[in-house]
Amino acid sequence: MSDIVISEIKRDHIVKLLKDGKREDGRGFTDYRDISYVTNCIESADGSARVKLGKTEVIAGVKIIPGTPFPDTPREGVLTTGMEFLPMAHPSFESGPPGEDAIELARVVDRGIRESKMVDVEKLCVEEGVKVWMCFIDMYALDYDGNLFDAANLAAVLALKTAVIPYEQYELGENQPLPITCTPISITASKIDNTLILDPNFDEEHISTARLTITADDKGNFRAMQKGGKGSITLDELSQCLDAAVAKGKEIRKIIG
Repeated sequence: MSDIVISEIKRDHIVKLLKDGKREDGRGFTDYRDISYVTNCIESADGSARVKLGKTEVIAGVKIIPGTPFPDTPREGVLTTGMEFLPMAHPSFESGPPGEDAIELARVVDRGIRESKMVDVEKLCVEEGVKVWMCFIDMYALDYDGNLFDAANLAAVLALKTAVIPYEQYELGENQPLPITCTPISITASKIDNTLILDPNFDEEHISTARLTITADDKGNFRAMQKGGKGSITLDELSQCLDAAVAKGKEIRKIIG
């Protein structure tokens, strides 16, 4: 994604609009595109969701299987997150192993979920030091028009919230919902010249000099933060982004329930 070049004419047009207090698609600087989603859309998964953020679309599936805990966490289940940019999502995406951008995105989503303790991993322990539930979150970009970070976060969160631990399949008891404690939501801002905008579309994202993604939980606690781009974020701009993460997080939680 970082190698995509936007023409100078396009860049100048967007910058001029921002100086006039406008965006290409008519949104305000802090407005998000429309969010829509469906859950339980993958029959073979233990939980799944497909999310559209404007024209950006991501699907996530959760698979839960029994396995062995890590030696240093014998009473905790395992949680891992992966992301793939499917070639059909955008001409710049290529087939093959996940690249740096996909790996970074997966880590940002994973950190927000893990640090918020969205999944109570201690309740995934079947037998201490012997058997735990291992939860794999696989995300795929289906269509890319900017801000995959927040679309992927929403897809992963919704997939986890619908996930059911398949106890019956492994003859370990009755199926149970995944133990969920909160709903972490990420908010991404891009900086173009000296202007901050939320939920950047494709063109805005690729002329920005800096990106900041902040994940907060239901109580407004900040759980993860990731900066991208070579530009700087001032303390005042950071404060604006933190406030937006709390406010927009509340709005998005009302949308996804």
